[in-house]
Amino acid sequence: MAPINPCAVIEEFLDSHSLDFEQKDKNTFLVTLPGEKKLETHCALIVGDHSLSVNAFVIRKPDENQDSVHEWCLSKNAGMYGVAFAINDVGDIFLVGRLPLTAVTEREIDRLLGAILQYSDSAFNPLLELGFGSAIRREWAWRVSRGESLANLQAFEHLI
Repeated sequence: MAPINPCAVIEEFLDSHSLDFEQKDKNTFLVTLPGEKKLETHCALIVGDHSLSVNAFVIRKPDENQDSVHEWCLSKNAGMYGVAFAINDVGDIFLVGRLPLTAVTEREIDRLLGAILQYSDSAFNPLLELGFGSAIRREWAWRVSRGESLANLQAFEHLI
């Protein structure tokens, strides 16, 4: 049996699913996943010597209620498939995961990217409410005072 070429598997999967991506180098794929609440989730798939790591940006460092935001993320981690919420050195929130290279198949990439998309999209509004509630209220008031559209803030009307 020939060894799996994880980079080829990933590239074939991304091409066959018409996902927007660029290959930064021979082992790094930068993928844009389309969402609904979070319009785009940017994800890096990095093939290492022994594993595939995945890192997907969710939101920047919260302006407020950081403890509540982190508690919310941690409470979700135990029930998630393949990835978990994590923070980087500046406090931005990511979904991160790792697979052994022997597990890199099109089916597993589909499962992993689907999980990232689901978790990122479903977490987006709750994390914004917890971490940026004051900014949302200021933005709402500013738009109302100028007669601007509130279309992309409707999900947060209950905060006003």
